[in-house]
Amino acid sequence: MNFSNTNKYAKLLLGLFFDALGYVSFIIPGIGEFADIVWAPASAWLMTKLYKGRTGKIAAVFSFIEEALPGLDVIPSFTLMWFYTYVFSNKSKESTIEVK
Repeated sequence: MNFSNTNKYAKLLLGLFFDALGYVSFIIPGIGEFADIVWAPASAWLMTKLYKGRTGKIAAVFSFIEEALPGLDVIPSFTLMWFYTYVFSNKSKESTIEVK
């Protein structure tokens, strides 16, 4: 899978889908722990494919921990990463550009 050339809104939709997939462990009682064992490394891998570089690796570690630890599945890590990448990071870069 290569998501490097993916449109930012397609990444948002993928992120929403992946976050929803992470919530499945809450829906089906009894298999939640097993699902998290499988989903934690998968979500970390997907995060590195969606977001390259150092921030993608940090987000992957966060996603793995968030999915592996019980009770933290409610954090929408893919959606938060999208907002960080396309909303908050861009605003800070725009504010540092000098106008001549």
